[in-house]
Amino acid sequence: METSYKKLLENNKAWSEKHKNEDPNFFPQMAQGQKPEYLWIGCSDSRVAANEITGTRPGEVFVHRNIANMVVHTDMNMLSVLSYAVDVLQVKHIIVCGHYNCGGVLAAMGNQQFGLIDNWLRHIKDVYRFHHEELDAIVDENERARRFVELNIIEQVHDLGKTSIVQNAWDRKQPLHIHGWVYDIHDGLINDLNVTFTSSKDLHNVYQFDKL
Repeated sequence: METSYKKLLENNKAWSEKHKNEDPNFFPQMAQGQKPEYLWIGCSDSRVAANEITGTRPGEVFVHRNIANMVVHTDMNMLSVLSYAVDVLQVKHIIVCGHYNCGGVLAAMGNQQFGLIDNWLRHIKDVYRFHHEELDAIVDENERARRFVELNIIEQVHDLGKTSIVQNAWDRKQPLHIHGWVYDIHDGLINDLNVTFTSSKDLHNVYQFDKL
């Protein structure tokens, strides 16, 4: 175990040397600050690394990850990341990216207790309840799970638009787009769900805040 732990430090040294050899200004430029265009809200799954699967470099994507890429309005961690990304970094795109065969989504489809995480899974179960007629009509369990993943992402896109953080940015005419994607671990490709919000008008009236 200790050897595998030290291997990470060895990999870091090799990675650092590689970038220094390729571009001596790589780290000095990085140290000057960040100005990413993208906020990535993804799953904590170790197989779904934002920079790796999008081919982006350090500094290009601001990242928040949690179980099943959820946007929970009482999650101060997520809200703090969102506020910093939108208000300070002024990202232009927020991407909610889940993945097929997501363990959190699969767990939320069943009735087994897992402990503390049950409180988190409850939010995913709410998504199932919203769409239970469509999901229950899908006979094949694998296909039902895949569709549940997609619907969960679409709901999280909606939930981002419901926040005052995002709506205030839109009111300021800040260019901000919210997208929903699904990564397929089986082939490494991203499926764009073609759900994009660009203003408060994309939301139901009940969620639209009055301007400050």
